Amino acid sequence: MWQRIQTLFLILVVLSMVVCLFLPIWKFTDGTKELQLFPLHFTTIENNQPITSYFPYSITAILMVAAATIAIMEIRRFDNRMTQIKLGTLNSLILAGVMICVVVFYNNVTKEYGYGRYGLSLWIPFVGVACNWLAIRFIRKDEKMVRDSDRIR
Repeated sequence: MWQRIQTLFLILVVLSMVVCLFLPIWKFTDGTKELQLFPLHFTTIENNQPITSYFPYSITAILMVAAATIAIMEIRRFDNRMTQIKLGTLNSLILAGVMICVVVFYNNVTKEYGYGRYGLSLWIPFVGVACNWLAIRFIRKDEKMVRDSDRIR
């Protein structure tokens, strides 16, 4: 299980989603207030008083947790490659939802408050998508190799 390259790619998917949960997507600071957009919430800090809103921003965090969970399930199903491919495809759809949520919320906040600094959580989901795609590709390659060896017998 651990010696297969697709397992390493799936671990990278899990790590990228977990790291994204704790890093900001966007930050804006002017003299009186600080605005921060995280995958779980949007926080406005004025006069050292934080005001946090969770909805609809928490949808991004929910999708990130779902993507990490499915990637873990995919790692544990190493004995059934077809199930892994199906879980990987489902994970691709969920990761696409993560990317869409991140970009939409980033654009909404940027339009409303002006341009700030973007955080790493804006870019890390793209790494997760690439790693998931590579994992599916290598799982399919393994399945093809097994089917070809069965045909030779």
